Amino acid sequence: MKAAYSGGMRRLAPSIAPDTAQPPVARGTAAGQDADIIEDTGTPSMRLIDRAEVRERLTYPVCIPIVREAMIAFSTGETRQLLRSIIPLAEGRLFGIMPGALAGDGPFGAKLISVFAGNAAKGRQSHQGVIVIFDPDSGEPVCIAHAGEVTAIRTAAASAVATDALARADARTLAILGTGEQAATHIRAIATVRPIERVLVWGRSAGRAADVAQSMATETGIEISAVDEVRAAVAEADIVCTVSGAIEPILHGAWVRPGTHLNLVGSSYAGPVEVDHDLVVRSRFIVDSREGVLAQGAEFLKAKAAGLIGDEHIVAEIGEVLAGRVEGRRSAEEITAYKSLGHVVQDLASVWALYGA
Repeated sequence: MKAAYSGGMRRLAPSIAPDTAQPPVARGTAAGQDADIIEDTGTPSMRLIDRAEVRERLTYPVCIPIVREAMIAFSTGETRQLLRSIIPLAEGRLFGIMPGALAGDGPFGAKLISVFAGNAAKGRQSHQGVIVIFDPDSGEPVCIAHAGEVTAIRTAAASAVATDALARADARTLAILGTGEQAATHIRAIATVRPIERVLVWGRSAGRAADVAQSMATETGIEISAVDEVRAAVAEADIVCTVSGAIEPILHGAWVRPGTHLNLVGSSYAGPVEVDHDLVVRSRFIVDSREGVLAQGAEFLKAKAAGLIGDEHIVAEIGEVLAGRVEGRRSAEEITAYKSLGHVVQDLASVWALYGA
């Protein structure tokens, strides 16, 4: 059994070559003849990791360290990825393609993902798709994983990584703005890195907010309640996660108290915004990818277009903070904001770890 690669993320690398692997055998060849057909007898079996297996094995204690390592590797230049390509479909639906590699000599692959916001009403995930992993030695596809479940877990895990790095150590109250799948995943993930005692949930549907609050309170044992107004949700919050499908701002900077940390998650492309210009301007603005946010970070781009900030307003990538290259929170009174677009290297690292375990 051999390790697939030995890069900086090598502790996530599985052994994927079977012990019985044999070199390719050429058929129809003789001395002085070229091989015309190659029979590859050492090809690894294609592994399918379905939604149930992802949910069972990619727990937050597992995923959070993986994402943390991936973001450090991304910001130190070890990983490779292109900006996501997004194709708009009818009725606001989207199809995205996200290619990347964990290292120049490491596993690589892509996520093919659709975003159908209306799926929630049907009891289905809004994000549907597959993540495909390729063997770094042979270039063969060796694993396909359920992209919707990986996305749900690793997105919240990334917010938890940022929260752990940027939120005050004494943060106890969490506000969740939005009632989709990411509401539940963020409650679970943030409670992993801070001793959350109280959660306030807001949504455009009061009934849905109440349902989320009740179900998550039962699951976690945390005091969780629904609130009718965003302003009320953030008034007492130490940590705020915006995980809505809002097109126009639902959160205003004037409502956010000093010392708050925010994870801005709901908008993942240039267009819809969840927070106003004032909040962007007032916050110490840290991103998952500088290149990504300069191209696709809606809240940042609109504040920039209004002439309120320049590119230098992006203080750092979260990977730079985690690597100790840039200071994160500088005082107890500072407002910190983490803009999350999502990275395919987070997906690839998560699936690679599941594949090799």
